[in-house]
Amino acid sequence: MPGANRRDMEEKRLLNHTADKEQRPLPGRSNHAGNVSPSEKKLQEAICVLLVELCERFTFFGIVCNMILFCTVKLGYRNYQAAIVNMCFVGTSMLTPVLVGWLAECLVGRIKLVCICMFLHFLGTALLPVVAFPFEDIYIDRRHILHTLTKREQKIVFYFALLTASLGIGGIRAIVCPLSAYNLENCGPKELLSFFNWFYWLINLNSAVVFVSISYIQQSVARNLGFLIPFVSVLMAMITIHMVRGEMIYKPKTDSSLLTTFGVIASALKTCCVRYRYFSGGMTNWMDHAKENYGGQYSETQVESTKSLARLFPLFAFQILYRACIMQIPSGYYLQTMNSNLHFSGFVLPVAAMNVISIVPLLILVPILECINSYLFSSKNAGHSPTIYIVVGQLSAALSVMVAGFSEIHRKHFPQVEQTLSEEVLLVSSMPCFHLAPQYILLGVAEALVTPSCSLLSFWLVPERIRGISMHFLTLFNGAGCFMGAFFVQTAHAGTQGNWFPHLLHEGKLERFFFFLASLMMVNALGFWTIAHRYNDLNQEYTKEFGGCLPEEKLLKHEKAITHYGGVLERSPILSPMEKT
Repeated sequence: MPGANRRDMEEKRLLNHTADKEQRPLPGRSNHAGNVSPSEKKLQEAICVLLVELCERFTFFGIVCNMILFCTVKLGYRNYQAAIVNMCFVGTSMLTPVLVGWLAECLVGRIKLVCICMFLHFLGTALLPVVAFPFEDIYIDRRHILHTLTKREQKIVFYFALLTASLGIGGIRAIVCPLSAYNLENCGPKELLSFFNWFYWLINLNSAVVFVSISYIQQSVARNLGFLIPFVSVLMAMITIHMVRGEMIYKPKTDSSLLTTFGVIASALKTCCVRYRYFSGGMTNWMDHAKENYGGQYSETQVESTKSLARLFPLFAFQILYRACIMQIPSGYYLQTMNSNLHFSGFVLPVAAMNVISIVPLLILVPILECINSYLFSSKNAGHSPTIYIVVGQLSAALSVMVAGFSEIHRKHFPQVEQTLSEEVLLVSSMPCFHLAPQYILLGVAEALVTPSCSLLSFWLVPERIRGISMHFLTLFNGAGCFMGAFFVQTAHAGTQGNWFPHLLHEGKLERFFFFLASLMMVNALGFWTIAHRYNDLNQEYTKEFGGCLPEEKLLKHEKAITHYGGVLERSPILSPMEKT
């Protein structure tokens, strides 16, 4: 017994020493803040990270807000092609943080990689004005134009700019602004839900400003100068990073990785297939085949963590179709608005400004939801789960797409009028664009309910050591939803010879596409409702254990008792060496 106690004390000292090393600043971090108290330093870091996050979102929404109008009017794309380009850019911007995070973890140092990504972001946003500028507005005299690009050259530069910008966005989101930089490790479910609510509230407030200001500049005042605004915004982000270079580049713990998670799954599948004929299935879970005890190559901690993450895969899968519905705002809904009457009291509204109508419900609902959550979490019902928010939000998304179908039928009953957008005369319906407000509002309600709640479950219902991996998987499935939306548009256009997603809306049946998507979304919402009880039970379990010993901590204590493996701590991924930069 004295020997065992002495070993426990040594293990605790080793763990504390490793934790101190993990929190040690990266090489290159400035130490000039030594006179600043830790609380002030944390506040400064949080504010700076939030500022960079807002600047990055400003550039992102500035690129997205009028991309369909730019592609159709400037590049000559058809409606379905412009919608696919927009959704693929959004999806790529969601997937690149996962790729860049893996590169930072395995191949390239974080400081070096963030510099590369900032350069790519700068390059992409600087090239976009080259596409936008035919330099019609800048000339020596009326007969001498400085520079023009052919359509083919414009498209090449345009796609290259979008690719480099999306890679830069991935670096900023994964390295400079990860969720781990906000120090959420010791937060309970109430604090986490509050954080996600206000985090997305700030992001949407920022996007509302972008949609109103940038879209108007791009569309009405000086459409060619509009793409310069993302360029100016990225300069702001670079200055912010330069000012607080040392404190902003957060170094997370490297106790787990995407490769480890995929490796556990692959090893379990391989061993399970090879030994299926020899074993009768006495294991409680097929992933146990990846454990060292059963001939695998991964520790029990790694396998159990992956099993906890695998329980969230159904939750992630049900987000794919939901994200495809949300992507109708910058695609199908945008086209409906673009083909409606935008005149209001002698003023031509920007097309993307209608997106603000979908943001207003979120800005209003978040304070109300905060009051509701405070009451529910403070009551005796400690098992309050946000799954009900997800179900209601997905039903609201299905209802929104259905209303969009009826709105399209209603829009075509109005006579057509001429309307000038970006100096191009288009033939549109005389129906006021505000008749489309209900479908925007319903999707805004869906976002206010689903996104923070899904982020909470993804972060809270897994061990602390793989929370970052869990959020990566949520991002992967959200990105897959964007590409799924693009696939639906391509399939609907090709399968119906352009009838379900037409170039001229008054000559096609866009409402049928919306009704089809609404039916799929209704089935998706009902499907999630049938499995929501799993996450209610899991949430109750984790909530009761919060403040005590979490499951992964129990597992670590169990591992420490296994002495015949020798040196368990040396093999544990919690003590993996820090990444070199």
